[in-house]
Amino acid sequence: MEDQEGKMSLVRLRLDLAYDGGGFHGWARQPGLRTVQGCIEHALSLITGVRRSQGGIVHRQVVWEPRLVVAGRTDTGVHASHQVAHLDIPEAVLEACRGHMGVDCASALERRLRHLLPADIVLLGLRLAPTGFDARFSALERTYLYRVSQGGQPGDPRMRGYVLDLEGSLDLQAMNEAAAECIGLHDFGSFARPNPGGTTIRKVLAAHWDQVPTVNLFGADPGRSAVGYLPSFMESGLTVFRIVADAFAHNMVRSLVAACIQVGQGRRSVQWFADKVAHPLREGSTGPIDARGLTLEHVAYPPDDQLAERAQAIRARRTL
Repeated sequence: MEDQEGKMSLVRLRLDLAYDGGGFHGWARQPGLRTVQGCIEHALSLITGVRRSQGGIVHRQVVWEPRLVVAGRTDTGVHASHQVAHLDIPEAVLEACRGHMGVDCASALERRLRHLLPADIVLLGLRLAPTGFDARFSALERTYLYRVSQGGQPGDPRMRGYVLDLEGSLDLQAMNEAAAECIGLHDFGSFARPNPGGTTIRKVLAAHWDQVPTVNLFGADPGRSAVGYLPSFMESGLTVFRIVADAFAHNMVRSLVAACIQVGQGRRSVQWFADKVAHPLREGSTGPIDARGLTLEHVAYPPDDQLAERAQAIRARRTL
């Protein structure tokens, strides 16, 4: 379908996703490698019945190629319990997804996509995006968690792909003193590298280390606790870092975690960490830690009537 000027009429969809990053070479599509974006876009190609041509994808005389735009491009091995992306799709292609289903087009595509995605990607939802929505630029903040098992205690093997095991104990007070240095608008050049033409200036809203208490999975109901063993949550006893920022530069969270752990192990001081924040310089002592402990947990957006304004503002190159 084309508009009066002969241009393709596109519809924007919002996709909410979760995935186990252990089997992927990150989010971004890469030739010859299994990535989250590549798997989803391949499934979309199969669903829409498209065939590739030199100029893109042809569907009933419409040249189009599914391309997802994501809130945060996770690295190799990084997980997401709630990632957000958007897709611009021609109206004619979306309409064809309905087939004989007695549902709207977006719901039909959602059903078909869930059926084709691999087990380590879960489609949490798919719907028409509100006007002005951009999965990347409209986002207000992202929340990441990094999970650590410390003290040399045997870890739960069911969590081995999502938790970093460390020998010895960590000084959480010192780590939180260091993490507090991150809060506010800073150039995190000591802990990240910018994309071409980009910047490492970010605004961190919260950063804190906590010890997860051992919590009964079924609560404190006397009727349940009277008889039998009551299991605890699988995360009980873990040490978890939570960081919230308007955006993150490449490797930023994992590098901050690595630096905090050096402080917690007594190998570096809080002042060293503060100096790295104050004087952005990328060097060997602030490289990224193992990806397995990191999960993108949440992406927040403003009210619908503020989406376009937010996207326009965040596109501007930042300075201190």
